[in-house]
Amino acid sequence: MIVEDDPMARQLLEIYVNNSPQYELVCCIESAAMAEIYCISETIDLILMDVCTSLNASGLDASEKIKKHHPHIKIVVITSQPECSFIDRAKRIGVDSFWYKSASAQEIIAVMDRTMAGEHVYPDATPSVELGDALSDQFSDRELEVLRLVVAGETDSEIAEHLHMAVRTVKSHIAHMKDKTGFRNRTELAVRARECGFVINDVKLY
Repeated sequence: MIVEDDPMARQLLEIYVNNSPQYELVCCIESAAMAEIYCISETIDLILMDVCTSLNASGLDASEKIKKHHPHIKIVVITSQPECSFIDRAKRIGVDSFWYKSASAQEIIAVMDRTMAGEHVYPDATPSVELGDALSDQFSDRELEVLRLVVAGETDSEIAEHLHMAVRTVKSHIAHMKDKTGFRNRTELAVRARECGFVINDVKLY
């Protein structure tokens, strides 16, 4: 089963699967909200699961439910977004493998083959992306935590309370990130970070 709401990405994945003799495409859906229903009504061995799907449904939420109730079904989470906490959460909820949509057909089929053989395939690191004048790997873990909450629209006081730190520390982290990126204000920092998929404002990722 393919769970993917982007038409072009979905068509590519369909082609990859249909061109591979060892796999048969059972169904292709746009929203992870319907994924478990199909797991009950169809015979499915492997799912290619996007993270952000239609109807605001999280592929990671759906994967967690499926692994709990249908542990025999293998899941490969695929995404185009470099949000690093996706990998952490995928491992935590028992997702079998994780890869990126930018991979070639051969790479994706290889990940599927290894997953079906019982391996857990994960990238060594998230893709490096540019955020203003900085690269994504130039941010500390603490800065990323603050940035996710900035993207979520929280105030300095709310971020401080959420992360159990002083307000002045929050302000310092934001100032350092603006210096690194060259952005003029926190709004530009938040908008650009969200646009490039560097961080996602999903509270379940924290």
